[in-house]
Amino acid sequence: MTLIHNSQFTIQHFRERKPLIVIVGPTAVGKSRVGILLAKALGTEVLTADSRQVFRGMDIGMDKPTVAERQGVPHRLIDLVEPDQPFNVGLYRRHALEEIARLHGAGKLPLLVGGTGLYVRALLRGLWDGPAADWALRRKLEAEALDQGIGALYQELARVDPASAQRLHPHDQVKIIRALEVYRLSGRPLSDAIHEHAFGESPFSSLVIGLTRERAALYRLVDARVDEQLAKGLLEETRRLLAKGYDRQLGSMKGLGYRQMAGYLAGDYSYEEAVRLLKRDTRHFAKRQLTWFRKEPGLIWLRIEERDTVEDVTVRIVELVHRFLADQAEAVNKEASHRVVAT
Repeated sequence: MTLIHNSQFTIQHFRERKPLIVIVGPTAVGKSRVGILLAKALGTEVLTADSRQVFRGMDIGMDKPTVAERQGVPHRLIDLVEPDQPFNVGLYRRHALEEIARLHGAGKLPLLVGGTGLYVRALLRGLWDGPAADWALRRKLEAEALDQGIGALYQELARVDPASAQRLHPHDQVKIIRALEVYRLSGRPLSDAIHEHAFGESPFSSLVIGLTRERAALYRLVDARVDEQLAKGLLEETRRLLAKGYDRQLGSMKGLGYRQMAGYLAGDYSYEEAVRLLKRDTRHFAKRQLTWFRKEPGLIWLRIEERDTVEDVTVRIVELVHRFLADQAEAVNKEASHRVVAT
């Protein structure tokens, strides 16, 4: 079933309303499988909103669906750069806007699926135009982190920008350094600038659906996901990346899975401890994702019960999309009527 062809929603509606369907939620909740079935129902493609899946050659640890799992559905916005190449939310937004425009131009309904809240927010409501990256300053801050420990930089951030420090994980070196970079370059906290911007820009008419599960059920899925990654060869993938010269201090190599496996390979702790840390850290990550998305306005939560199949969830989302498209068509018709009356 191709939903678009069965509706009264035409290409002209796409051009005027710029609709966008967004599926978000924590890791392991089931976004990828639901997204694939939904894309098939909508006759469209999956646009991924995942800051980790942009890196090539990092497949198991980044939870990229395999070619077989994609069931013929094109997946965009993955494998954009090498693991040692810089990437940020601004670059993501540029790529995503191009893909969305392409789908709109083809009369297809863009479907965004992912768990990186900042990527989704920047796409839906704009991006604060902060100071450009100062690579010399970043290298200096990275050297300070190596010499003094990331804890020292986090404490500095807590002094100059307590709101950003509270929002970030104390070991999130990439974001801590960026926040300090902004402060040292502009003399003002990153949190103040973001608050002033308020992410008010709305280039799309969007339906944003958040998938969630009961906490204990979600954590069981997280643990099962880790076991599956290990069975697929996460350790071997990490070893290959290190052998190619990708240092464990790279931002990409500090992602979940690679960080813990690299620590084991370096002799920092046992394999059993690496697995324990990975499961614990992934659960913490899922909790932070939920906290982020609960603050997003206009998000419709869809709770998945343990008895629900992927097909069950997809049918419920298709119903929401049907109503959304009908509302969009009605809005377009009203706007057209108003223009006729005005003339």
